Amino acid sequence: ASAPVVLNANKILISANAGPSPLAGAQCNANFFNIAWQNDQTPMALGELLNQQGVKSLYLVAPNYAAGQNMVAGVERTFKGKVVGKDMTVWPSQRDWSAELSKVKAAKPDGVFTFYPGPAGPAFIKQYQQAGLEGKVPLYSVYTLDSISLPLFQKAGMETVLGTKMTQFWAPDLDNAANKKFVSDFRKKYGRYPSFYAAQSYDSIMFIKSGVEAVGGDIDNIDGMRAALKKVDFDSVRGDFKMGNNHFPIQNFYERTVVKDADGNWTTAVGRAVLTDHQDTYANQCKM
Repeated sequence: ASAPVVLNANKILISANAGPSPLAGAQCNANFFNIAWQNDQTPMALGELLNQQGVKSLYLVAPNYAAGQNMVAGVERTFKGKVVGKDMTVWPSQRDWSAELSKVKAAKPDGVFTFYPGPAGPAFIKQYQQAGLEGKVPLYSVYTLDSISLPLFQKAGMETVLGTKMTQFWAPDLDNAANKKFVSDFRKKYGRYPSFYAAQSYDSIMFIKSGVEAVGGDIDNIDGMRAALKKVDFDSVRGDFKMGNNHFPIQNFYERTVVKDADGNWTTAVGRAVLTDHQDTYANQCKM
């Protein structure tokens, strides 16, 4: 909603979170930058992870609104197996998934994909456990388990989430100097691991700082700021990446697994890079 107002005023708009497909494609704008990801990319990585895990049949359960539809579409774009069922549920009011989980049981898939951000995530996973699917059908997710929700799962003793796999552009244990400092400082201050929201917000601040410094603090120098931001001249917590023609990141997406750390805290461990130097599928629609 803010994009037309800012962009029509010839000001620079930086998104620290979601990347809608129109702004990545035909409606791209020279003054719009996304520092996080395009909505489809993380679930596309998850679909590829499913292929690598040998999953042949999949059941999809997600909320029926724009983001939920994007997440499901992303998985379906890369998953090479068979989708044996798909339920798009009422958002945000539905908190009872007994009907959907009964269908999952009947379908007997190799895996279940879900996307439920915020409080809906723990509620869904609790019912998944209560339905007796824990240990029988592996659960895969995006934007459902993170360093905000994992302490709640741990406190509730919901060990069903341990071993759950997901994909993301960043992880707390990514091995680079900027990330090590960020995670260490965050844990010292807040006593927990940072979430991906914190990571991409931190990167956004460093991204803005790089642009402002490049023009000597003259933020009215829009052309100079734009040129500087294209260079991505800062140390990112995700490691090296570059900006695509549509001003969305070209970056890696990693396998992440929920584990216990050395102190018994629940967190995620980074695995292989599922997608490397990945550019979103809408960039070819952008005329920049």
